[in-house]
Amino acid sequence: MLSNHDETRHITRYELAHTGVTTPMRGQSRPCDRDLGTRRARALPGGAHIYQGEELSLYEVESIPEELLQDPTWERSGHTLRGRDGCRVPLPWTGDTPPFGFGPLGSTPWLPQPDDWKTYTAEANQADPASMFQLYRAALHLRKDHAELNSEELHWLDSPDGTRLFEHGKGLLCEINLLDRPPPLPNSCWLLLTSGPLEAGGLLPPDSAA
Repeated sequence: MLSNHDETRHITRYELAHTGVTTPMRGQSRPCDRDLGTRRARALPGGAHIYQGEELSLYEVESIPEELLQDPTWERSGHTLRGRDGCRVPLPWTGDTPPFGFGPLGSTPWLPQPDDWKTYTAEANQADPASMFQLYRAALHLRKDHAELNSEELHWLDSPDGTRLFEHGKGLLCEINLLDRPPPLPNSCWLLLTSGPLEAGGLLPPDSAA
């Protein structure tokens, strides 16, 4: 589990230089890279428990107006910590404008949804073969079809510095690339799934997994 209702969404955490838990402070600004955060989130898509919105590639909403914040943290901190509302914004289901099918057209959810969530709706994700939703769906199908994923056995294997390679069950491998360059994948493997397209020659790109 990488996100929950008490924690900044992991796409937003992974787009920062420091990727730990973060609670935005009032007026805080910081450099971020949404594409980088999304690539990293695709490479580490979580476990058996999915917090609502992870499968849609939702990010932390840090632009909620102060007068609409509801988390008690906001009041208890003397209006210095904005709290956890940014990961609790209602899901976008369909359409091009808020509330994106979460309620009747023209209604207002208790926390505002960003306008650009029209590209993150469940409807838009299902229509895009390269979306986060389709990655999660493919991974869940693999877990159903391969008994190795239900094994309690996990063994860390030798791999180049800056990468992680482990075997789950008997023969199911996972490699994660934390480098800024692409390493080769293990030899003689049948490729089941990657978090993004491989580079020329079958190399695993930075911030990705296979």
